[in-house]
Amino acid sequence: MRILLVHTGGTIGMAQTGAGFAPRRGVVEDAVVALQAEGKLPEEIALEVLEPLIDSANATPEDWNRIARVIHAHQHAFEGVVVTHGTDTLAYTSAALCFALEGLRIPVVLTGAMLPLTVDGNDGVRNLIEAFQLVQATAAGVWVQFAGKKLHGGRVRKSHSRAFDGFSADPSDIPPLQRAGEPNLHCVGTPAIGIIAMAPGMPASLLQHAAETCDGLVLRCFGSGTAPDTQGLRVALEIAQSRRIPVVGVSQCPEGGMALGTYAAAQILLDHDVVDGRDMTVEAAYAKLAYTLAFASDPAGRRQRLEACLCGEFTP
Repeated sequence: MRILLVHTGGTIGMAQTGAGFAPRRGVVEDAVVALQAEGKLPEEIALEVLEPLIDSANATPEDWNRIARVIHAHQHAFEGVVVTHGTDTLAYTSAALCFALEGLRIPVVLTGAMLPLTVDGNDGVRNLIEAFQLVQATAAGVWVQFAGKKLHGGRVRKSHSRAFDGFSADPSDIPPLQRAGEPNLHCVGTPAIGIIAMAPGMPASLLQHAAETCDGLVLRCFGSGTAPDTQGLRVALEIAQSRRIPVVGVSQCPEGGMALGTYAAAQILLDHDVVDGRDMTVEAAYAKLAYTLAFASDPAGRRQRLEACLCGEFTP
């Protein structure tokens, strides 16, 4: 079974420098060779290193495009792809690949590490081995393998900043895959998307500036979908409405999601056409909004796409 390893950077391939850990060429490559010699990784692994290697804190939507292009271009030549990635934005990239790789024919497994391979007692060796085991056994789609867990690529989130078991995902019966007759690649541009978290007494000027300057907004609402019914928020949402930019609401709670209309305090959102993000993660909502802005130009088409469950990113 031929497997492609796409190395993008991240903690797993870092080494100590005077300024702290930073990506270093050769760390992941040497580990793969050593693990193959021990019989712990398959023999047929092709390696694609995306230069420059980055700390995933510096990842941008163009990096999503770079990774997606490589996978799309090679999926007919390989039976699976493993992507090594930094943990800080791994959940964003995982969700993005779900939306980018429509009609994906093979499994894609993202993994990384909380401690670099260059540090004794790291978790990178285990995660590498298990990622390659999963890619040989699982169905087509975008998955995350981390700390012994197989996670849905469209629902995963980083849930701990230091623990080896640092990722979680709500389960879904829908695979992390957009079905299509033929593989299609979708790329994103450079949309200005704001993520605004509701907070008691937050300044109206901040909300209004975002509504005036952004191409789309993700609102992190309270609980099951409420927001402060203030004049400032009303004006901001009216501006977004008048500009016909999409606004998606998700819950600040890591579990449970939203259900707009459960409480009267959600009326301000319903009155201004905020899309109910249900139980989408903020990472999935951000990525979906970015791809929707690139996919459809008319407001009705964008709303229809945002409200549709494309790859199990929310519970229908």
